[in-house]
Amino acid sequence: MKNILKVLRAQHDLSQAALAEQLDVSRQTINAIEKERYDPSLPLALKIGRLFNKPVEEIFSED
Repeated sequence: MKNILKVLRAQHDLSQAALAEQLDVSRQTINAIEKERYDPSLPLALKIGRLFNKPVEEIFSED
């Protein structure tokens, strides 16, 4: 699944570790999502959407 998480994280000046802490996941999870090796669960995707104030469909897309 494609995503713009790395772009959003950079726009908000967040490190992977800082974002992981806010989402209550590991830094490795953030890294895997950004590298498109891991698709987040629906609850995590919704949490990411709320954090960046964007709909999930704007952050994640099928490809």
